Amino acid sequence: MTKIVNYISEAFEELKTNVTWPEWAEVQKFTIIVAVFSVVCALATWGVDEACAKAIAGIFNLIKS
Repeated sequence: MTKIVNYISEAFEELKTNVTWPEWAEVQKFTIIVAVFSVVCALATWGVDEACAKAIAGIFNLIKS
């Protein structure tokens, strides 16, 4: 159990001393970029899904006729 506590303690110490954390403004900027990119990717996925669904429906309608 002491090995686990020691490992966690050393990990937190390393995070405090050796990691360079970004500035708050940079974090906000990147968060907005990720959010916008996520929305764009979701809309693109939705668009491709709708196009494929309409294409498949059209193919089935041709077969039924």
